[in-house]
Amino acid sequence: MSVKKTSAEKRFAQSEVRRLHNKAIRSKCHTAVRKFMEAVMAKDQKDAEVKLSALTKELDTARSKGVLTRNSVSRKKSRMQKLYNVTFAAK
Repeated sequence: MSVKKTSAEKRFAQSEVRRLHNKAIRSKCHTAVRKFMEAVMAKDQKDAEVKLSALTKELDTARSKGVLTRNSVSRKKSRMQKLYNVTFAAK
């Protein structure tokens, strides 16, 4: 004879799955930021441009999945674009 799960147990299981899913998406964003920062610190403009594009895509994906809020994504994208522009400004 099997024992039925309570609704609280079911909610806990669902929230745990969601937590791990969100954590993976957030981790991808952090990795993209780190790779972009490494490219900027190395003064590699081509690589930084590619990494910035990848970072933007990861942030937009996290936003569309509801992991990050619209304002936090906009803020992060703006700061990274500003860093890119300041670092590689035509002199």
